[in-house]
Amino acid sequence: MNIKPLSNHIFLEPIEEEKATESGIIIPDTADKEKPVKGKIIAVGEGKLNDKGERTPMSVKVGDTVLFKKYGPDEIEINGKKYLVGDEDDILAILE
Repeated sequence: MNIKPLSNHIFLEPIEEEKATESGIIIPDTADKEKPVKGKIIAVGEGKLNDKGERTPMSVKVGDTVLFKKYGPDEIEINGKKYLVGDEDDILAILE
């Protein structure tokens, strides 16, 4: 399936975080509920149109690993696999 987001929307594949420390301490789910999470961008839109009708380019690209707001993107399921769909504004940082 080929996904083509519109405007400034992005499709993310969530990256699951480790649930235990290196020393083996288990971190409960409630400890990181408000923290941003990581994801890999699998599709990006062309960008928003500004007031002059010009397209504003996206600052992220396919393949980037990013940090995003936990409750920003919406979760969807395609062919049994979970993805996140959100706006470029939901992204906090690109991880290099």
